[in-house]
Amino acid sequence: MASSVNHVCTICQDDRVSNEAVTWCSECEVFFCEYCGKPHGRSRLSKNHRTMSVRDYQKLPSLMQKISSQCKDHKKKFELYCSFHACPCCVQCITDKHQKCQNMKPLSDILKQVKLSASIEIFEKDLNDVKENLDNAIKYLKSRISTSNIQKTKAVEEIRSMRKSIDDYINALERHILDDLESKHSKLKSNMSALVQQMEQRASQLNEMQSQFTKMTQYASELQIYIGLREIESMSSRAANFVEDLQHGDHFDKKNLEVDISS
Repeated sequence: MASSVNHVCTICQDDRVSNEAVTWCSECEVFFCEYCGKPHGRSRLSKNHRTMSVRDYQKLPSLMQKISSQCKDHKKKFELYCSFHACPCCVQCITDKHQKCQNMKPLSDILKQVKLSASIEIFEKDLNDVKENLDNAIKYLKSRISTSNIQKTKAVEEIRSMRKSIDDYINALERHILDDLESKHSKLKSNMSALVQQMEQRASQLNEMQSQFTKMTQYASELQIYIGLREIESMSSRAANFVEDLQHGDHFDKKNLEVDISS
């Protein structure tokens, strides 16, 4: 996107004067006001430099405006081109980074080739072809997105219809299974509750017997202890037999409630 910034003359700015620039020298990379541009255009060293108006400079893409003819690392003008790394180089770059690069060419020769209209036309055609292919691909994919949206809507309707049929069947099946589960659970719970009640009665008797045993050993005579032990032993034996009968039966077998649903 073109820049709309009002550029200031670089020469005047060095003197802390803010005169609006009217031209840009792409070789010096300097903005000139109307006054400073005249000696630059008359100088033997710079009169052949390529300049453009600031208005045209602002039309350049921001990427192009940031491109410099000087090396960022060494602050020297690019003079050579490394074909291996495909980059412009200054003299100092050769020593630092391109000592082993064999195919170094004058940058001016490369730039002359770039300016050939044939090269530009070929690149423009290639760029247009790529853009056209990309546009066609985007158009195709958008049409596929639209088609898939329609297909999704239709599929959702079918799924919901199928879901309603399944829900009706599942609800009826659920009621049947829940009724059967409630019946079996009630029977199992009733049997276990009755057994727990019997066992709690036995446990209560044993608690009372333990309390009597403690008091007996503290306060009873030897005869009372002797007879009491017989009584306690008899009650304890009956309780042990009761537990043993339960263990030998199926009262302690795990009776699980499970639902086995066919796939």
